Amino acid sequence: MASRTLRRRLHHADVDGKRRELLENSDQLDSLNEPLLDQTTNYHYQDDTLEDTLDDKQRREQRHWTLLFSNLIAQWAQLLTNVVFGAGSLIGRFVPFISSGNESTGRLLPPLLSPLQEARLKYIKERLEIPFDGTTVEHQDSLKQLWRLAYPDRELPSLKSELWKEMGWQGTDPSTDFRGGGFISLENLIYFAQTYPESFQDMLHKRIGERSEWEYPFAVAGINISFMLVQMLDLQSATPSTPAGIRFLELLSIDDMAFDNLFCIAFEMLDAQWLAKRASYMEFNEVLKSTRTQLERELSLEDITSIKDLPAYSLLRR
Repeated sequence: MASRTLRRRLHHADVDGKRRELLENSDQLDSLNEPLLDQTTNYHYQDDTLEDTLDDKQRREQRHWTLLFSNLIAQWAQLLTNVVFGAGSLIGRFVPFISSGNESTGRLLPPLLSPLQEARLKYIKERLEIPFDGTTVEHQDSLKQLWRLAYPDRELPSLKSELWKEMGWQGTDPSTDFRGGGFISLENLIYFAQTYPESFQDMLHKRIGERSEWEYPFAVAGINISFMLVQMLDLQSATPSTPAGIRFLELLSIDDMAFDNLFCIAFEMLDAQWLAKRASYMEFNEVLKSTRTQLERELSLEDITSIKDLPAYSLLRR
């Protein structure tokens, strides 16, 4: 393989300035209680880091309360509409509405979903329940499809081959890297390759920016991003009630592929953060945490009505 050289690119800064592991314990996803990337190897990494951005805690708090107020107004309006048109009794809807908020956990009042939102959320949850099974033909074919999209001019290797490591799998058998990431993480990678092929190819081959001597493995990073989004968007809950989760439901009402598109945006943001911090392998989880923080911040902006309104959407190239 060609030797990696150092390059630079525009970045999204770490907005909270903290260094914490991203992947937290989850009762619903016990198999993912630790980072997917194996960090037992003593890799060398860069000592130089980008200066932390200035703290803007006041603006973040202002956006939070603005979003909370807007959410309350929207739900009261929808509640009143349901009462007027006979969708349910006032008492029946009022009691759970006022008791569902939990400020101590950063949760908001769960929104009342439209039938379209309910259907699309249900479909995403069904996708999340499918584990990757390397013994099924469908999942094997999807893995082969990803290879053909990644390397259209190369021969397809066997399902266990050293060549898979070139895509960023940690071993010769990609199926061992999915763990609890599930089949949806493979679907996310395929969607990325099909919808934004230029971005996909640039990131797969590390063409843009000043790269580290020890780069993050592309495919396994994608699995981490899928899992991060599930946590960030509160998709393990019956109805998301975090600020990011509620905004996601709004986006889902006009974009049935909102989750997959957010995956692509998050991947671009991660690579931008990676380059900005001049990070290397052992700092992957720190960069992933910064990516989550930045994406949450963009989702909290008041003028976001579609995926394309997110500032980081401009990073994607078709």
